[in-house]
Amino acid sequence: MEMFKLIPACKDYLWGGNRLATEYGIKYDGDILAEAWLLSCHKDGCSVIEGGEYNGKTLPELIELIGSDFLGANCKGLQDFPILIKFIDAKKPLSIQVHPDDEYALEHENQLGKTEMWYVLDAKEGAFLYQGFSHEIGREEFKERIEDNTLEEVLNKVYVKKGDVLFIPPRTLHAIGEGILIAEIQQNSNVTYRIYDYGRVGADGKPRQLHIKESLDVTELTRPEAFSSGAEHLVSCNFFDVDHVDVSDGNTYESVADERSFVSIIAIEGNSVITCRGKSIELKKGESLFVPAASGDFEISGNAQFLITRIPDKIK
Repeated sequence: MEMFKLIPACKDYLWGGNRLATEYGIKYDGDILAEAWLLSCHKDGCSVIEGGEYNGKTLPELIELIGSDFLGANCKGLQDFPILIKFIDAKKPLSIQVHPDDEYALEHENQLGKTEMWYVLDAKEGAFLYQGFSHEIGREEFKERIEDNTLEEVLNKVYVKKGDVLFIPPRTLHAIGEGILIAEIQQNSNVTYRIYDYGRVGADGKPRQLHIKESLDVTELTRPEAFSSGAEHLVSCNFFDVDHVDVSDGNTYESVADERSFVSIIAIEGNSVITCRGKSIELKKGESLFVPAASGDFEISGNAQFLITRIPDKIK
């Protein structure tokens, strides 16, 4: 099975900038490019195959055409494609929000909840995000602070820099702050409950919808547990395993796409060549490559950095 370079789905949310186009080479005609969905089978925006026999097909169309075996044994029995990987350019702060867990999301939204991780690609000096609460509060205080616009006073503020890694379990209140560029690896879900949105209005001139009842239902009202990431192996959870790889100074990275899982390779810096089964594909900053399960050994050479994601054995 050949490797597939992917064209991302693009989103022009009002808080976005244009760095994904100007610095990461993602092709987009609009003025705002808030998100690029680099690996996606979600109905709200699918990745598209670039080049080769299946040029122009979406990733779901490819799965339909050639079958799901190339996703790997760890994806057997799953109703949906397991993950979504995106770049996020927060020129302005995102809404304060929360994602439900699977149980709540399946009951109320007919799709999965969202566990996610963030890798900070870049951050301006003094940039911060919110992750949970500075201390445990009660449901009534949570509700009152939403109503009187004092919620930010009790949130856990986290200052970030390039290379930082955060893990965001479902039910964790969070918000990406201004001036942060992030790579996000998440469950394949687009369920977001907005709690507070700074009074902003959408393209229709009306305030963007808030989801207060749902947020009260699902938000964990505590300070999140501390998370520690390794320098190379960043995150392991039930839904994804993520590594950071740095190839430079004549070094190469050698690994394998075995029968258990496909491999997603996202270039976050530099230029490289990925070789598998005698075929080579050039990959530069901002590009995404899908290596099917059971493709065997592959090698990365060049001068670049990557996020490499697999589906773990323990996926539910």
